[in-house]
Amino acid sequence: MSGEEAEAESDADVAADEPEPDAPAASEAANENAELFGVWDVTEIAYEDPSTKRYMTVTPIAHTMGRHASKQFKKSEISLVERLINRLMQTDENTGKKQQATRIVRDAFDIVHDRTEENPVQVLVTAVENAAPREETVRLKYGGISVPKAVDVAPQRRVDQALLFISDGVASATYKSSTAAAEALANELIAAADYDADRSYSISQKEERERVAAAAR
Repeated sequence: MSGEEAEAESDADVAADEPEPDAPAASEAANENAELFGVWDVTEIAYEDPSTKRYMTVTPIAHTMGRHASKQFKKSEISLVERLINRLMQTDENTGKKQQATRIVRDAFDIVHDRTEENPVQVLVTAVENAAPREETVRLKYGGISVPKAVDVAPQRRVDQALLFISDGVASATYKSSTAAAEALANELIAAADYDADRSYSISQKEERERVAAAAR
């Protein structure tokens, strides 16, 4: 084999190894085998609440760069982990700091795994299911008089409210405190997953909202 033939064969091998420009970035199998933060498996998550299951998507992607922002109800198709990250950003300290909020969640997941030896994504899903209120009150006006009325909460709003309660619990635990945000988030997720109203801010808020709604039936 001459030198030119050997060089041509080498170039052909290199070209064969290079991906096609129009080929997709990854196959479906690669996406299924991907892991959240490169560590946590999201393929075998169990859902106990059938009403919120379709509104809690779990994917290995923690940052979609706002692709859902301009589409109504599209948020239910992005990962529940990213929705938690976005909710943590809605505070004075973390506004716009996506990388910092992502680091807080990643560190909290490590703490949850160390304490419970469970998949922290499963702990998050269980915590959201437990902290999602089933009833709340609205204000109805009758002849100028405002009357509270108990109503059922839509499944999508239940997930939104649970994430709000969890993030508020983290903010409350870290305000004027030496407790790290990741530590506070881990504590909140574990307590909410165990349905411990004494230690979980989100569970206590859920029960308070349902108690007020029960009185307004």
